[in-house]
Amino acid sequence: MVIKVFVATSSGSVAIRKKQQEVVGFLEANKIDFKELDIAGDEDNRKWMRENVPGEKKPQNGIPLPPQIFNEEQYCGDFDSFFSAKEENIIYSFLGLAPPPGSKVKKSPEEASSLPNGDVVGEAQGTTEGTEKAEESGENEAQKEDNEDAGNLAESQEKNEEEAETATEENHPWCFWTLQKPASISW
Repeated sequence: MVIKVFVATSSGSVAIRKKQQEVVGFLEANKIDFKELDIAGDEDNRKWMRENVPGEKKPQNGIPLPPQIFNEEQYCGDFDSFFSAKEENIIYSFLGLAPPPGSKVKKSPEEASSLPNGDVVGEAQGTTEGTEKAEESGENEAQKEDNEDAGNLAESQEKNEEEAETATEENHPWCFWTLQKPASISW
């Protein structure tokens, strides 16, 4: 499957050129195979793009502007759709491609509702409820331990500060004045 990106190489619009560059740059950076098709210099490309953009995706004037993205003959979307998919980290499902192995790509809502084993989310809840409760109780115990550790840390800091003040006063009275903070300055 090849991704087709319809662009206008001689566009007078800076906004359109930036959008085209962003799409092409993203695809190149992520090593996604694509073909750039110019609608400004090739009437057949322009005609094909305009005919294959779905009616609900066409602007009010009926002429879709580049960049328009297709996966072979299947319409993927325009720049706004591409940008949203990129922001939501579902670009591979937007393009109709399988994510590369080992990637941490979010699945689209349709894909996320089914589990890898074919079950639908929510069907096997009975078996997971016990696990979730056990995890929650484990989290509560961990939180209690963290709170105890924080209390011990505060106590040991106070103790160290008191010992430092006492040692300074007894051993080096001439240093005491330099270590004591003035009452008028808040630190």
